[in-house]
Amino acid sequence: MKQKTIAIIPARGNSKRLPNKNIKLLGGIPLMVHSINYAKQHNFIDAIYVTTDYEDIKNEALKHGAFVIDRPKELSGDFEPTITALKHVLESINDTISNVVLLQPTNPLRPKHLLREAFQLFKDKECDSLFTVSRNHQKIGTIQDNKFTPFNYKIGQRSQDLEPLYYENGLLYITKSKHILNDEIITSNAFPIIVNHHFSSIDIDTQVDFDLAEFMINKYRDE
Repeated sequence: MKQKTIAIIPARGNSKRLPNKNIKLLGGIPLMVHSINYAKQHNFIDAIYVTTDYEDIKNEALKHGAFVIDRPKELSGDFEPTITALKHVLESINDTISNVVLLQPTNPLRPKHLLREAFQLFKDKECDSLFTVSRNHQKIGTIQDNKFTPFNYKIGQRSQDLEPLYYENGLLYITKSKHILNDEIITSNAFPIIVNHHFSSIDIDTQVDFDLAEFMINKYRDE
């Protein structure tokens, strides 16, 4: 029996810093539709689900070919973790799902071949989960009692000599559904894919982030 893979796009309506950001037009289409369209380009994704608490988002998702799961208010708060929305989708659909691809609408720009390559790795390595990371190139530290303490470098060290550290960039996640039902998106043995691409820096929370994404989509639309 074929293992079914679905994409889930969590898109709440109550954004504080950038109101209605998920349906704000980026490059001429609503922000979250970029993730719907990206998922539609991959034939190994059997269905695309948008989980939302907002009628306008629901209408846009349906218009662009996604299924919609109405998210309850108790799962739509500012501090509600993404995992609860994913679990709710899996528990709401009448189908047996093997794998979930999480595409966050706030990361609308992704390298064209990234998901296909990631899914192939996910299958070849028989991963429980997989996610994308990028290298940090900054000198970072902590501040306590007005004193700065370097964390990943020594004072005077060149940035190009830093020990490689990586951050979760949010471009995509792939997880076996059984782990999501067990409250995990990134499992302890998750495989990290390193993505050093200018799209990996785009994560939209503010108008400045949105303006940068608008610039990037116009300059690098075909990447």
